[in-house]
Amino acid sequence: MSEQYTTKSIGVLTSGGDAPGMNPAVRAVVRTALNHGVEVYAINEGYRGMVEGGAQIRKMSWGSVGGIMHMGGTVIGSARSAEFRTRSGRRLAAKNLVTYGIDRLVIIGGDGSLTGANLFREEWPSLLAELVEQQEISKDLADRHPQLNLVGLVGSIDNDMFGTDMTIGADTALHRITEAIDAINSTAASHQRTFVIEVMGRNCGYLALMSAIATGANWVFIPESPPESDDWEAEMCQALQAGREIGRRNSIVIVAEGAHDRYNKPISSEYVKQVIEQRLGEDTRLTILGHVQRGGSPSAFERYMSTVLGYAAVNELLAAQPGSEPQLIGIREHKVVRSPLMECVAKTQRVAEVIAAQDYETATNMRGGSFTDAFRTLRTLTRAHPRSLPPGQQPLRLMIMHSGGPASGMNTAVRVAVRLGLDKGHTILAAQNGMQGLVNGDVREMNWMSVSDWVGKGGAELGTSRWTPTEADYATIAERLEAYSVDGLLIIGGWSGYQSAYEMLNRRDHLPAFRIPIVCLPASINNNLPGSEHSVGADTALNNIMTDVDKIKQSAVATRRCFVVEVMGRNCGYLALMSGLATGAERVYLPEEGVTLTDLQADVDLLVKGFRGNKRLGLIIRNEKADPLYTTDFVCALFEKEGGNLFDVRKAILGHVQQGGNPSPYDRIQATRLAAKCMEFLIEHTNEATPQVVAIGLQSSQIQFTNIANLSRLTNTKMQRPRRQWWLALRPIAKMMAQHQNDGL
Repeated sequence: MSEQYTTKSIGVLTSGGDAPGMNPAVRAVVRTALNHGVEVYAINEGYRGMVEGGAQIRKMSWGSVGGIMHMGGTVIGSARSAEFRTRSGRRLAAKNLVTYGIDRLVIIGGDGSLTGANLFREEWPSLLAELVEQQEISKDLADRHPQLNLVGLVGSIDNDMFGTDMTIGADTALHRITEAIDAINSTAASHQRTFVIEVMGRNCGYLALMSAIATGANWVFIPESPPESDDWEAEMCQALQAGREIGRRNSIVIVAEGAHDRYNKPISSEYVKQVIEQRLGEDTRLTILGHVQRGGSPSAFERYMSTVLGYAAVNELLAAQPGSEPQLIGIREHKVVRSPLMECVAKTQRVAEVIAAQDYETATNMRGGSFTDAFRTLRTLTRAHPRSLPPGQQPLRLMIMHSGGPASGMNTAVRVAVRLGLDKGHTILAAQNGMQGLVNGDVREMNWMSVSDWVGKGGAELGTSRWTPTEADYATIAERLEAYSVDGLLIIGGWSGYQSAYEMLNRRDHLPAFRIPIVCLPASINNNLPGSEHSVGADTALNNIMTDVDKIKQSAVATRRCFVVEVMGRNCGYLALMSGLATGAERVYLPEEGVTLTDLQADVDLLVKGFRGNKRLGLIIRNEKADPLYTTDFVCALFEKEGGNLFDVRKAILGHVQQGGNPSPYDRIQATRLAAKCMEFLIEHTNEATPQVVAIGLQSSQIQFTNIANLSRLTNTKMQRPRRQWWLALRPIAKMMAQHQNDGL
């Protein structure tokens, strides 16, 4: 430990509106600082606590943040402070901090909180000078803390801040909204009603737009792109009426709280409700979700993202030179990024200025390409009918199928592919039960309403299997493709689908029917597919695991138990490691690392030592194929024997619950993005002399295509997983967060 850190202390506070994920961030800040040997203080009630001082500034231990990962809100509180807005208030805050040796701050909040922190930093030298002059602190104390360094983490459910792809709280808020609208959809359909849903988002339509995509909403209002028509009321009602005419039993309209028309006149959810009732005579209900969007336990993504950001924030503070420019720590392309804090704040505030100036094209573009693409895709998906084929354009016959195990989000991808294909004037065919269904001739033509309620359905409505074709089967598959005049093929699924595409590519010379564009869309809870950092279905599985483990922890802490939880993943440890990060597990066994007897002995020793102290629960997560000999049963028996009377041991094999359930918002959104690009690819490449066979995927947050011919180079084919797995870089963080096992999870 460098000497410069021994006399420095770090303070952490949460400010502004609370956001799910703040607690995992605070936990990570505290434990990372302690791991460096640095004292860390929680400042309760935000800036108000900083001004009040005393008991509001609390020294933290490793156990101080045990058991808070699953809690919503912020356990250290957040409050507005009119006094901190004054110089005298900030002078008092400076006195309180410097008394504890705090000259480094992690601020978790929105742009207003971060702006206030920067002003405080700029004034720090003069504030201390005034305190010395008034003899409230000694000159020696002021000289030892001449500068205030700070790092910002963005806590905002609106996802409206530059410098990060996702803000702390946004993913969980999207979960709350999606869950509410899913529930509303069922009652709306029962009574053939229209529901108008108001969601948060003053100057940012992220929650409204993404929840509309995730729930299959029929109309949406967002601040960045108001209705183009002056008579938007008639346009909206016409679209809703058309949907009813083709058999849709309900309609959902989502309104961001900051929605307005092109002249900045507010569009309220109440007004939208009145318009629908008066013009269509429909039974219409209004639901304002309000602060339920801020509440509840953080999602799995929220927990591990906030942990990674809190870890990075402390390391940034400790490496910063005195007086260095404050940084905002965000996440982009699954990597931690650092950006000048005030530059990010200025860009964020600029969007509101652009909207106020009615420059909506610029405002939408400032949100990024994925935001713009999502809005364009949504416009197509909300149509009641597909458009007619443009004159002179040749209609295509495109086929969709699943392959591999079921993964939540498969149905979402099919819905998008079908509707976008039909909207371009093409015929869409679906093979039931994957390749086996195609061989058997189990193929049907899809229409617009075939997929009307598929957006949030779990499972795979088209059916799927891991069946692998034989040499003779490929000849039959080629015959079927010719018989159905298939011009392009979309395979949504896992490893077996990629293998089938690879084999079809290699048989083109003697089976010409395979000379069509083929795209594989990654859908697997294992997240083990090449060419993509995330597979559709993995996020849902991760949330399923997290929810069950949270319940298991409640049981364990009441009875002094250690649970060994077995999760799926085959030979890929993604689910094990990420669920370990999201639940605070103290040990994770991965197939990429294996398990040794030395590992087990060390883990037993730590458990025994912990339970002899004040430890009340133990949590071990084991991938199903972490080791062929040291099985879950073996690990449980070993721990039970060595634990003696100190603790009980129980196993929990979560099984196929990980594959079930409705897809998470993330999986629905990514399935939508990927399927839209897949259909564009198939349509664009059908006329090529040698059409490509590719896999689509998210790489560095960008959608990219990978040539299936490179399958063997990109993967460990024996283990059926990519050679490069980005998430393994998080292993040291997971180990560090759990190392003081005797002091709580």
